This record gives sequence, structure tokens and C-alpha cells, in this order.
Amino acid sequence: MKETSARLLRVLTLLQIRRTWSGQELADRLSVTTRTVRRDLEKLRDLGYPVVAVKGIAGGYRLGAGTQLPPLLLDDDEAVAIAITLRTAAGSNVTGIAEAALRALIKLEQLLPSRLRHRINALQISAVRTAGDGSTVDAEVLTAIGSACRDHLRLEFDFYGLGGAVSRHVTEPHELLTWERRWYLVAWDRARCAWRTFPVDRLCPRTPAGSRFTPRELPGGDSAAHVARSVAQMWPDQATIRLHAARTRSDTDTTPPDAARKLDA
Repeated sequence: MKETSARLLRVLTLLQIRRTWSGQELADRLSVTTRTVRRDLEKLRDLGYPVVAVKGIAGGYRLGAGTQLPPLLLDDDEAVAIAITLRTAAGSNVTGIAEAALRALIKLEQLLPSRLRHRINALQISAVRTAGDGSTVDAEVLTAIGSACRDHLRLEFDFYGLGGAVSRHVTEPHELLTWERRWYLVAWDRARCAWRTFPVDRLCPRTPAGSRFTPRELPGGDSAAHVARSVAQMWPDQATIRLHAARTRSDTDTTPPDAARKLDA
């Protein structure tokens, strides 16, 4: 059974690295008979992989497109390339891309062996730009916070205020998202017993993550709307602007020029 499972993974890898394989080519690569290859391909179909049989002289087998995305097998270089790309995409200003890239990055880095993490970190692609003012967020900070949100783990961090003061917070993280090209954490602050919005570029998580908690329901259920309200409240001052425009003839005299000449006569 173990040998069969390993062979299925090998078949799947071969199908992903080349478009079409003949039955004999697969049999030669796997050192089995073509009959065994057909059985293995049928098992992959049962598992949800869309293995397609191509007819004709140049026919064979290939992995087609299905209604669902099946698991992909990546070699070391491919995994590193994807992780680097996701870190870069996490700083994108394309709507919806940053959050999706971060979710994928969290899933991938959870499975990466330590040797691959070292390769990624050695490339020093560790910060993503968050706003036009030049502020950045460390990619490891994003993945740490995102993992705490996903796994419902309490998150303790130091928060740096605009005046330089540092405060300690123990929170129940709810969601990590971008607003106006800046990352924000929506979390329940245990000390204040209130929902808070924290700019991620001004906090430093303490590791390891805390104990597991039961998620609370965010009032309104819309994290983006919550962040929008919170950001608006950060700038409560209002101003009135008055513009004084130069007065023109049409502002003071509505009498047609011809009518004025007739009156003078």
C-alpha cells in the first residue's frame, strides 16, 4: 500500500511537469507495466484529479482542467519561487490580491521545511510596502498575525504610538486586511474589553502565540467597514473652506448692452 501511494505521487508529479505522456513512457519511468499505469491513473481520477486520455498517434495521458483545483506537487525551487512571489504580492495595491496572497503564503510556509525557509529569508525579501508614506511591514509579522487569526490564538504585541509611547496589548485577533494600501488588524482588546483596529506597521508581535480562544462575533460582521469607521475616527477634526471668487459683469449687471444704449438715448 505504501509503495502504491508513493507511485501515485510520482505519477502525479510526472503529469504536472509535462503536458502529455504515453502509457509506455510512464511505465518506463515508474518501472512498471502499462496495465499498472492504467490502474494508477484510474485511482487518481477517483481522487478527483482530471486525468484525460488523448487519442491519436501523439496521444497519451495528461492532467486536464477540472471544476476544482487539485493539490499541486512542488519541488524545492518551485516552492521557494512561489513563496517569494506571494511575499511580494502581499504588498500589492490591486484590490483583493494582498489578502489572498497572504492567506496562500500562510498555508505554504506552514508546510515548508526549515531548509527552504532559510533560502527564502536569505533573499531578504522580508518587507512589503503598505502606503505612500514609505511605511513597511515585515512579511514574518504578517504571517505571524495571519496565523493567529486563522488558528484563533491570542496575540500579544507592543504597539508604538505616534508620539513614541509603547503600550502592551493582549488581543483576540479577528481579521487581518488592507485598507487604503495599509495593513490593519481587527482584534478584541482584552484589557479594554472592546474591538480595536491596529495599524500593523506600528506593532511588534511577541512570540510564541498565546492560548486558543473562542471567536467573538464582530458587530455588523463587516471587518472592512469596521476598519473604515476606525480610520475615520482617527482624524476627527473638521474644517470649513471658503473661496472668494472675483466678481464679473454677469454678477452685477444683468441688463443687455443694447437695452442700456436705448435707455441712454
